[in-house]
Amino acid sequence: MKKTMITRALLLVGSAGIAAAAAPAMSQDNAEDSANEAVETQGSGIIVTARRREEALLDVPLSVTALTGEAMEQQGVQDITQVAQQVPNITLEVSRGTNTTLTAFIRGVGQQDPVAGFEAGVGLYVDDVYLNRPQAAVLDVYDVERIEVLRGPQGTLYGRNTIGGAIKYVTADLPDETSLSVRGTYGSFDQADLIITGSTPISDNLKIGASGARLSRGGFGENLNLGTENYNKDVWAARGTLEFDNGPIFVRLSGDYVLDQSEARQGSRLITSLFTGAPVLDSVFDTRAGLNVVDQEVEAYGGALNIAIELSDTLTLKSITGYREDKSTSPIDFDSLPAADLDVPAIYENDQFSQELQLLYEGDRLSGVFGAYYLSANAFTAFDVALFTTGDLISLPGLNAQTLGDVGTETWSVFGDFSYDLTDSLSVSVGGRYTNDKRTSRVLRTTFIGGFSDLFVPNSPAIPIAVTSDFQGSETFEDFNPRASISWKPDANHNLYFTYSQGFKGGGFDPRGQTTAAPDLDGDGDIDFDDQFEFLRFAPETVDSYELGWKASLLDNRLNISLAAFLGQYSDVQIPGSIGLDTTGDGVNDSFIGITSNAASADVNGLEFEGSALVGRDFAGDGSRFNVNWSLGVLDAKFNTFIDAFGVDVADQRVFQNTPEITGHMGFVLGVPAASGMLDFLGSASLRSDASQFETPNPFLDQDGFVLVDASVVYTADNGMFSIGVHGKNLLDKEYIVAGYNFVTGGTGGAPFAPTLGLEGTLTGFYGDPRRVFVTAEINF
Repeated sequence: MKKTMITRALLLVGSAGIAAAAAPAMSQDNAEDSANEAVETQGSGIIVTARRREEALLDVPLSVTALTGEAMEQQGVQDITQVAQQVPNITLEVSRGTNTTLTAFIRGVGQQDPVAGFEAGVGLYVDDVYLNRPQAAVLDVYDVERIEVLRGPQGTLYGRNTIGGAIKYVTADLPDETSLSVRGTYGSFDQADLIITGSTPISDNLKIGASGARLSRGGFGENLNLGTENYNKDVWAARGTLEFDNGPIFVRLSGDYVLDQSEARQGSRLITSLFTGAPVLDSVFDTRAGLNVVDQEVEAYGGALNIAIELSDTLTLKSITGYREDKSTSPIDFDSLPAADLDVPAIYENDQFSQELQLLYEGDRLSGVFGAYYLSANAFTAFDVALFTTGDLISLPGLNAQTLGDVGTETWSVFGDFSYDLTDSLSVSVGGRYTNDKRTSRVLRTTFIGGFSDLFVPNSPAIPIAVTSDFQGSETFEDFNPRASISWKPDANHNLYFTYSQGFKGGGFDPRGQTTAAPDLDGDGDIDFDDQFEFLRFAPETVDSYELGWKASLLDNRLNISLAAFLGQYSDVQIPGSIGLDTTGDGVNDSFIGITSNAASADVNGLEFEGSALVGRDFAGDGSRFNVNWSLGVLDAKFNTFIDAFGVDVADQRVFQNTPEITGHMGFVLGVPAASGMLDFLGSASLRSDASQFETPNPFLDQDGFVLVDASVVYTADNGMFSIGVHGKNLLDKEYIVAGYNFVTGGTGGAPFAPTLGLEGTLTGFYGDPRRVFVTAEINF
């Protein structure tokens, strides 16, 4: 498809500050075809790199959803969590008590706990660089070339093994001509965003680009105790890119920075407080949280060096080098009340260095990749657990249980994946990965009286009275994971495939575990290091996935569909959790303990159906067109075994967290020529059935099924010089829980609540965005 290059900018900015510089836009001659392409989520016209080479989406024997940058810009998609509205069997949410930490689940596999020591079940990549930690990973999305979501285990093609799936941000190369783009947004809750992107060639081979963004919004609610905003946004971000292209050699050097100074995101109590009787607030976005010993602040920065060298017509060598660092402080008021019944100020500090080498071969019948990957990362988490009301009750004023976890990860792996065309229509591919993961953990837990520790209050009067954990240990986890598939293309418009893949996630040590609570596991009559080691340790988990799929492009590419059925055998499932602990024997839980076990095995089976259709065009010979797109995910995730702390199998009482049985999406785009441009009317509805926040259902915290309705009207000039749009999100103003905390028992079937930590009982919810309307405008020079 012929395209005229113009100065239309691409920018990906957000909590990791990732941006790109420019992309092609549509000319008057191809406005209709480009618009059709922009609204596709599946189709042969989209080129993806899911298998480390450029392929039409139809040719890839994997479950992949590709969302184009043009489509997301038209729809008013502003951050990564909104991507989940269009992709089947995926959950992307802002983690509880944070503004920028990502909770991600794909096909029932993921990780909710963001503390050091736990690996992600879903991998997030930005231009092939893996982000090792979930902090600073809720990326705001602006004009990326595309986002690819790969479902199922990944590891034979990507640097880091991910057991549930992968999300790839793909940004565009810098344009050949000087360009400048200014994009602004203004809307509900005083939202005001400004993004400026520019680039220019310095010589025939060298280009430079830079982007800056200011993203701000008032709060959806208010902290009625501190007088601050709740659920607001206050972000600065910038990025610079340098590209060198000399035929067989391509080099991209990029760096980014982001500073998020949004107010602390505090939750809404779902029950009346049990000790003081404070009622539930009218607005779910309001809070009475009183913790203010630290400010909410996230700072993240990093750089990447990508080099590609064409060694011959068939061989390409790639090097991907990345470094990232982030640090944040967060006041997490679990009980959401003025008193410190269960208050947790926290510090997160993460850094990572990664190096990946790939050798890609592209022959007439054989193609594939062989690679090696290395990651060295450190994750530090420290937090106080202030139980001041509990401490007063047992004559320990200012009781504070401090936890410090320092986790080092050093992993290396070799992987390969090759496809061979047995005939013009039949091909097979095989792959494998060997992974060596070393986890080194330092766990230190100290009980204080007298208030917060000096980690959060300089010159604190708090006095340490007991060390309840003092552990340092390491273990290496290694595994080989295969993949194989067969693909049959009876013609250019159909692809039937069967794929087997195995995923692996390494084990570790629970940084919140308490070694003094360890039992005599080896039966030698003594609680020694080996007992503590086994008490804190959890083993790797694996998934064996079988998938049968069909992709088709029908009716002269007017109808594109993708259908997949899969079976997943999930073994040694890692189940993290925290429980209250009574250390004095008086019947009151004055501390807590983290327990992570490989307590479960499960089957995760399902169906996925995606598609897009050009329903009609040129209704009056004027270039108008009408597109629809849809997705449907059906998931049956059940535990076969689930052993609780008492050694009882309670599988029939447990459910998969953050995993609705049904996810669905339906959208349309009606384009009508108007005033030397195109006026697009867009609408969408996304459905999520009932979902639980934790493995143990809770009727207060779990979310019933709901539908979100969005709509947009966007005008784009034929010459691509400017566009303006009006967008409405959650037009029905649905209230829905996306995360929460639960430190109570009871509350079902009329049973009374009993606090398991603190006196007030913590049952707190965090909610998705309310109804918002905003205007966007973009000018390209």
